[in-house]
Amino acid sequence: MMRDAALRDFAQIPGIEILMTCDQRLSAPFEAHQVLMIDVTQDVWVLWEQHIDASDAVLLIAPETNGVLERLTRLAEKLNKVVLGSGTSAIKLAGNKWTTYQSFISHHISTLDTYLANNLPNPLQGPYVAKPRVGAGCDDMAYFEDVVSLQAWLKGREHTHLVQPYQIGDATSFSMLCKKGKAYLLSCNRQNIQIAGQEVSYHGGVMNGMDEYREAFNTLAQKIAQAMPDLAGYVGVDLIVYQDEYFVLEVNPRLTTSYVALHQACGCNPAQMLLNLFYNEAFIMPVITHQKVEISLNAAAITN
Repeated sequence: MMRDAALRDFAQIPGIEILMTCDQRLSAPFEAHQVLMIDVTQDVWVLWEQHIDASDAVLLIAPETNGVLERLTRLAEKLNKVVLGSGTSAIKLAGNKWTTYQSFISHHISTLDTYLANNLPNPLQGPYVAKPRVGAGCDDMAYFEDVVSLQAWLKGREHTHLVQPYQIGDATSFSMLCKKGKAYLLSCNRQNIQIAGQEVSYHGGVMNGMDEYREAFNTLAQKIAQAMPDLAGYVGVDLIVYQDEYFVLEVNPRLTTSYVALHQACGCNPAQMLLNLFYNEAFIMPVITHQKVEISLNAAAITN
C-alpha cells in the first residue's frame, strides 16, 4: 500500500521516470516506467545496486528489521545518489529504540521508562510491553500482565528486546517532513492498536483523527527534529496521549503506513513536497488541508 501510494504520487509529477523492482510472484504496478521483475533464484542485492546506480534519486521503502533499511541507504550513498529520506546516521539513531530513548532523555522529550531486556529493574511494576530494539510495526512485540510471563517470553530475546511499562491512553502518531533540524508537520493521526492476550497488532487508523493536538504535536515535532538533526524527508512518530501528557515512543525514519492516505489528508502531493524539500535550498511548506481519512489494513482499503 505504501509503495502503490508513492507510485501514484510520483506518477503525477511531469518529467519523472520511475524505475522499480518487483517480486515476480506479484503483479507489476502500471505507474512505473520500468519494472525489474526478480525471482527467488537471483541475488536481489546485486540487482538493487544496479537499479539504484541507474537512477538519479532513490526512495527506499524498507523496514529497519535486520538492518535492511540501513544497508539499502548505505548502498545508495555509496553510489552518490540522492536519497529521498534519512541517511545512515539518522537511521542508526532513530531505527534503534534504545538509542532513541537515550536521545529523548538527553533532550528532555517526554517518553516512557525503558529497560533493556537483559537489565530489568527489580521490582518492575506491570503491566508491560516488550518489543525489539530494532524492528518495524508490531513485529515480535508482546503485552504481559505479570513479570513471570514476561521473563519466560524474553528467554532468547534478552539481547534483542527492551521493555516498557504499558501506558494507558490514545495510541497516536504524526507524520512530518524533516530537514536540517527543522520539522514540517503534515498530519496528526489516531492509531488502531489492538491487544488480544499477549498479541499486539496494528490495524490502521484515522489520518488527522487527533487534529485537536496539532499545536502540541508540532512542538514535539520541532524538539525531535532538533534532537535528531540528520532526520530527512518523511518521518513518522508514534506516541501515546493520556489526558494532557504526551509519551513519545519511537521515531520511524522512513515511510510509514500513514503515507498511504497522506495525499488525501493533506490535499496536496507528498512526493512533490519531498522533491521540493531535497532539491530546493529553501523549502516552503505549502498550504495543506487537515482531512480525516481512515486507513484499514484488514480491508487493505482507504475510506473517507
